[in-house]
Amino acid sequence: MKPLFSLSLDLDNKWSYQKTHGDAGWDQYPSYLNELTEIVLAHLEKHNLKITFFVVGQDAALEKNHAALRSLAEAGHDIGNHSFRHEPWLHTYPPDEIEAEIANAEEAIEKATGKRTTGFRGPGFSMSAETLRVLTKRGYRYDASTFPTFIGALARAYYFWNSKGLSAEDREQRKNLFGKFSDGLQPLKPYLWDTEKPLLEIPVTTMPIFRVPMHLSYLLFLARYSERVCWIYFKLAVHLCLLTGVQPSLLLHPLDFLGKDKVSGLDFFPGMDMSTQTKLDLFDKLIVYLKKHFTLVNMSQHAESVFANQKMTKKPLPAKHEFN
Repeated sequence: MKPLFSLSLDLDNKWSYQKTHGDAGWDQYPSYLNELTEIVLAHLEKHNLKITFFVVGQDAALEKNHAALRSLAEAGHDIGNHSFRHEPWLHTYPPDEIEAEIANAEEAIEKATGKRTTGFRGPGFSMSAETLRVLTKRGYRYDASTFPTFIGALARAYYFWNSKGLSAEDREQRKNLFGKFSDGLQPLKPYLWDTEKPLLEIPVTTMPIFRVPMHLSYLLFLARYSERVCWIYFKLAVHLCLLTGVQPSLLLHPLDFLGKDKVSGLDFFPGMDMSTQTKLDLFDKLIVYLKKHFTLVNMSQHAESVFANQKMTKKPLPAKHEFN
């Protein structure tokens, strides 16, 4: 039997990228969800794939997005919670605000899609003990917010370099974005948090040993310079996962499917000088390759398989801002 490989897409919208970047006009909630969902659904159907979409509550609360979000659920895809306001400094909120973020997103997402969420990913991999306690209290089965990589500081430096419009207050608020070097020592395989009820953590997979990212946005960044290097890099990552027994969880983003011909105003995001078709071609090749080695599933299926088949270690809840 082939090992599992789960796929998820963080449904960050145009406004959420602009908000994090500090751009004006984000509060008008510009959206590309209608066009995005049409493209993504067509390519997932082409490969007979059902994945998990982590939906932002604010998008689900807006009537203009309901048809697009409902189409994901109607196509049989799994729906997860990606917070309400999509603020990567969620870990700094007081407990009552964290619960409101998760609960309000739940309500809006269920209203828009008809699906009750049981999986969560923090925006920008935001993580805190209080978030995990709220998820446990609300009956969630898994969290998928940890990102075991050593390059958080480099990602943060790139972010600030490309975010010239941030105020001093914004920069202070965002000073711990994307984690710290020691995050690279976090486990790659799923584990249980030491909570009152079972709560599984499914890390976003990074390359075993080297702990560098392997999700599609990084592959596209490499492909801009050399598609050959991109594939050597990805095949090495897959080979190391197979050797070490890691059943990967691959993270996708909307801008992995939308190029410069479809979206304007997001030039700061890596790979936005590429065409939509170039990105889709790479996604198609990646899926064909993965199917040779893995059974591709959504996050909920991955979680239930782990619960059913593996003995897991328990990990204590993180200290305050441990991951940030």
